[in-house]
Formats: sequence, C-alpha cells, structure tokens
Amino acid sequence: MKRLFPFLIIASIILTSCGQSSSLWGTYSTPTAEVIFPAPFIPDTPTATDTATLPPLPTSTFTPTPTKIAQTSSTLQTPSNKTPGLEATLTPKSDTPSVLYYSQSGDTLPALAARFNVSPSEIQSDASLPEQAMIPSGTLLVIPDRITEKTTPNIQIIPDSELVFSATAIDFNISAYIKQSGGYLSKYREYLGSTGWTTGDDIIKRIAYENSINPRLLLAVLDYESRWVRGQPVDSFRTDYPMGYQNQIYKGMFSQMVWAVDQLSYGYYGWRTGQLTELTFTDGIKLRLDPRLNAGTVAIQYLFSRLRSQSQWSQMIDPNSGFPAVYIQMFGDPWARAEQVGSIFPADLKQPPLVLPFEPNRQWNLTGGPHGAWDTNGPLAALDLAPTTSKGGCDVSEKWLVASAPGLVVRSAPGVLIIDLDGDGYEQTGWDLVYLHIGTKDRAPAGKWVQTDERVGHASCEGGITTGTHVHLVRKYNGEWITADGPIPFNLSGWIARAGQKPYEGGLVKGDTIIPAEPFGSSKSLIVRTPNE
Repeated sequence: MKRLFPFLIIASIILTSCGQSSSLWGTYSTPTAEVIFPAPFIPDTPTATDTATLPPLPTSTFTPTPTKIAQTSSTLQTPSNKTPGLEATLTPKSDTPSVLYYSQSGDTLPALAARFNVSPSEIQSDASLPEQAMIPSGTLLVIPDRITEKTTPNIQIIPDSELVFSATAIDFNISAYIKQSGGYLSKYREYLGSTGWTTGDDIIKRIAYENSINPRLLLAVLDYESRWVRGQPVDSFRTDYPMGYQNQIYKGMFSQMVWAVDQLSYGYYGWRTGQLTELTFTDGIKLRLDPRLNAGTVAIQYLFSRLRSQSQWSQMIDPNSGFPAVYIQMFGDPWARAEQVGSIFPADLKQPPLVLPFEPNRQWNLTGGPHGAWDTNGPLAALDLAPTTSKGGCDVSEKWLVASAPGLVVRSAPGVLIIDLDGDGYEQTGWDLVYLHIGTKDRAPAGKWVQTDERVGHASCEGGITTGTHVHLVRKYNGEWITADGPIPFNLSGWIARAGQKPYEGGLVKGDTIIPAEPFGSSKSLIVRTPNE
C-alpha cells in the first residue's frame, strides 16, 4: 500500500468537474468559433418507445375563461375558526399569537421555520413531524406569528406542477401550439453556437427539457412580456430583449429565456429550501414573502420582482388582470391540471435503492459535492464523479459507467443519458436518473431497458463546459430536481451526500467515513465501490 499511495495522489491530481458557468452547456450567449457544443436531442414528446405501449396521457379539456383566485390579507392573522379539540392537544410554547397552517407538498420543518421566522422546535402539530424529511401535505401546524413586516399578498398564481416540467405538460405539443398561435415566435430563428440556426419552437423545447421547466410557463411569460407568442413584439427593444432584461450578454430570445429560467429556478428552489424569504423590487422596495405561498407562485413573483417596481409588480400578479389571467386565457385552468396528476411529492416518498454508477473495484474520485442540477441558480442537486487517471484532460474514459438502478433509457443524446426508473417512458413522471457528460461511444440507446450494474457508457467531456472527464449525476422526481443534501438525500451504495458551505464542496458520508469532494482530486477524494455495494 505504501507503494500505491503516491500513485493515487499523482493519478488523481486532475481538475475534473463541471464548469461553473450559467449552464452545463456553457454561457448562453453565442459561443466563439472555438467552442462548439454538441447539439442536444430534444424530442417533441419525451418518449423513445412505442407510444402505443405507454399509459394514457392526461386529457386537456379546460375552459379558457379566467377564474378568480381568492385573495387574502397581506399580513398574517390569527384564524378565528379554531379547529375543535386542537387546544386540548397543543399548548403554545409562548404567549405570541399563533397561526394555523396546513402543510403543502414539499414542506420541511427547516424551510417552514425560515419562512415563518421561527425555530423548528416552535412549530407544533398533533402529528409527528420529521426533523428533515418532507411533512405530509395537509398536516395541520400551529406556528407562532412572528412576522411583523408587511408581506406579499397570499395569491396562489400557479401550482408547483405547472412550474416544473411535470405530468401536466406530457400531452402539450409545443410546436403545434406555437404554430397555431401564429405570432412572431412561429417564424423566429436564432443562430446558436451549439445548434446553428434554431427555430423558436426548438429553443423553447431545449430550454424546457434541459432545465425541467414547464413549456407552458415559458410561453406564457414570453407572451406576457413581449407578445411574441400570439402577436408581435411591442417595439424594437422587445425584439432584442423580449423579457425586458436589458443586458448585452443576454441579448436575443434564447438568452433572455435562459435568464428568465434562472430567476424562476432561484425563486422556486430558494423557497423550497427556505433560503428565499423576501423580494427586492427595481425601485429598492422590499417585501417579505407571505409564508403560506407555494413554490410555483414564489417563482413567478420573484421573476417579476426582478423586472418591475413594487407598484408595477402588484398589477402583474393581479388575478383578474395580470399574469394569472393571461395564463388561464392561454392554457386554461392550471389548478384543474394539477388536480388531475396530484401533488408532486406523495407522502413518505423515498429514494429507490441506487448504487454508485461505476463498476466494483474501480478507482474513481468525488470531484464535485452538491451543486447546480443544470445552472448556477438551480438547486444543489448534482454530484461529480471522475475516473482516476494519471493523464487528465478530456479523453473518453475506458472505465464503464453503469446503471445505478433498473429502468428505461428515455433520452440518449450527445452528453446526456436519462434512465426512467418507473419505466413508463416519461421523464416527467416518477424518479429519473440523469447522467451528463456521458460519451457517445457505447452510450446506451433510447428505448433500452437496463438492469442495475448494466453498462451504459463512459465518462467524457461531451455536452457542455467541463474541466475534465467526469460524470455529472442528478435525480429528478415528477419533473422536479431533488437536492442532494435535502429531505431525500442522495444515497449511492449507502454513501450519503452532504453539502458544503459553497457549491461543489461537501462530500459523501457512510458511517464514520467521510469522502470530501476535491475538484483537483487526491487520495482523500478516492472512492472504490466494493463488490457488495
């Protein structure tokens, strides 16, 4: 072992992690001629198998007539209709007035505590509350009313399943809708370094699939801001900057929409984790977010707060004349679609068993702890693993990547492999495991069923910005990226992901053993899967 140790250090002193840019595919401004990325395969429908063998899609028969969304007070009030018998089982821990709150899908104690400005121990319920796991939706909670500042209105704009690319959009034909609408987008083309001349509908598809953002929402915000979908840009400024974000780096529809997705992702996942609790408008006014809002609504509110003053923002979120009304006019009632598919997270959701994505007795390094799933503003959902090598660089590794669980390959494209673990053929439903920077050579084809430990390809630098050969591994559930160190931690062969102070830091933990993530690699970051793992 003494002879082997120096070799391990030399072999793993290599920079092998994702580039810390706005996206795994690089910055979204037009790349230079020296940086041309492979074109990602973005299908019209998310299946590579015979659709006749797949379960029926949800129907879409919703009225386009806007429905009024109930609006409550913008400040928290102690409910007057107390639940019978609640006082007998719950005794407030302080003299502070309390509010009754019913948990929503995805709520956790730490996030709720941050939103309500209390400590987790102060949140009470007659049900058992997990310290870190998700609280079953509909659980009645008693929370001290500690918020004294003015808050945003408690207006629910869209359900969470309309923000992420979930089952509510499986039956949505992006190209057909854009063509039928007949607006500027239907004839639009833009030159991108990764795909050349690209049509407007292909841009929307690419952004939706890459970022797992609902395409209906992308079209709605684009049309609301600039009339691109159902009409023409209102002026030359909106032709160059359709989202209204004036920055030369983000000029053009593709870059503008990516900027918008960054804001939506930050709002959505920031609310999920409790990191985002207030909005700052362009006029400098700040408002605390009403703690009863859902993540999808906060994402919309955050996006518009980055573009408008507080008074303008208030008009934009008005349910009768603002964005919510436009969304219903374009696509019908989003709450009806959400009710058809149910909550994103069912009660007691657990990760299925997953093994480390490489063969036993092979040396790999953990080069990236929890970091962005796709872009820097997304959730810290991904891990980077690199095959130990003495050479470094971007050669396709000879070591094999394997399926961490059985499932159906639903997407196999340059740099990307997605395994659908429930096998229904849709990456918008159930658990999905996403491998990025996977090489073209020997990559498992779409439509193939793979078993645990079956070889699926090799780590490489394909598919975006990367500083060395590695695989970027991330999970989705019902279209939502799952944070690596969250209520459902990333568990690979019993190794549990732990986040650090910054993205890419942290490591993997099993019992008393800790493997730190090191982008340059070292013997400390070495991980070898044993045959029984």
